[in-house]
Amino acid sequence: MTNKKDINAGIIIIGNEILSGRTKDTNTSTLAVWLNSLGIKVDEVRVIPDIEQTIIDTVNTFRKKFSYVFTSGGIGPTHDDITSSSISKAFKMKYGAHKEAFKILEKYYKPGEFNEGRQKMARMPIEASLILNPTSGAPGFYVENVFCLPGVPSILKAMLGGIQNKIAGGDPILSLTINLRTVESEIAESLSNVQNKNDDVEIGSYPFFRAGKLGVSLVLRSTSQNKIDICNSEILKFVQDKKIEIVEES
Repeated sequence: MTNKKDINAGIIIIGNEILSGRTKDTNTSTLAVWLNSLGIKVDEVRVIPDIEQTIIDTVNTFRKKFSYVFTSGGIGPTHDDITSSSISKAFKMKYGAHKEAFKILEKYYKPGEFNEGRQKMARMPIEASLILNPTSGAPGFYVENVFCLPGVPSILKAMLGGIQNKIAGGDPILSLTINLRTVESEIAESLSNVQNKNDDVEIGSYPFFRAGKLGVSLVLRSTSQNKIDICNSEILKFVQDKKIEIVEES
């Protein structure tokens, strides 16, 4: 049985347009923020091309490695949308017109508009369960722990509400940010000492440049507010000892 604190996820972004730089990926951030709010930690993200074997291999690796897998892209009506058929092969399931999905799309479009390309969006593993789409009709789907969503950011975001009751989360992942007017080399040793004493708190160090000055944002993440507070106190102690300025969020 999966331990509540061990619930994690992997995200697979599928699309040549992402790899070419033509399209900017925002779905990773959307999914990660949403999953963190449910207490599900994202442990890996991969961006892969529209190549069948690559999709199959990546999905099979991820579904064994993570509690949940989320794919984005490749379930549309065009020739290069091959995620649905690739998922079918990954699970060794029959690929074809999903009866329920076909009915949804047939009802969504006006008579004469439900053409072959749109009918393709109803093709998926025929044993898959649907993820309803409140924006544009075409559903996503999931098989076991793999959830397949569209690549269009606004549509993906609108569909997340239909997944929430289908996954079991853990304790929400909390965070605290401390902005310091310093450089990483000045605090590296002290920060390592704090991290070594606080295994249950993830400490991230991120340099920034604002108003013509350098700084470092320290982000503390944990499911325990008490542990974050203890870690924060230890950081503030060495910050005070080193006379480092704390920068308020603007």
